Amino acid sequence: MDARDIIIRPLITEKSTQLMEQGKYVFVVDKRANKIEIAQAVAEVFKVKVAGVNTVNVEGKVKRMGRNVGKRADYKKAIVTLADGETIEFFGA
Repeated sequence: MDARDIIIRPLITEKSTQLMEQGKYVFVVDKRANKIEIAQAVAEVFKVKVAGVNTVNVEGKVKRMGRNVGKRADYKKAIVTLADGETIEFFGA
């Protein structure tokens, strides 16, 4: 699998923004990817040194619109800890 196929997108939430101050970045990743593949993909795409990876399988919520019931998609979330002094710029500051 290619590195750009593993990392789908960064997950920008209030909590993940607070984690960025600690050197941790959150990504939505391919459900089939393991921690080693995720670490290698982040290192290759963003040219940083990865210290660790934690993953979470997130189950999609059931949502209703009137009497119609639907479900959001399941996804896998990776919390990537970078080595000291390393950063990733998402917003081109």
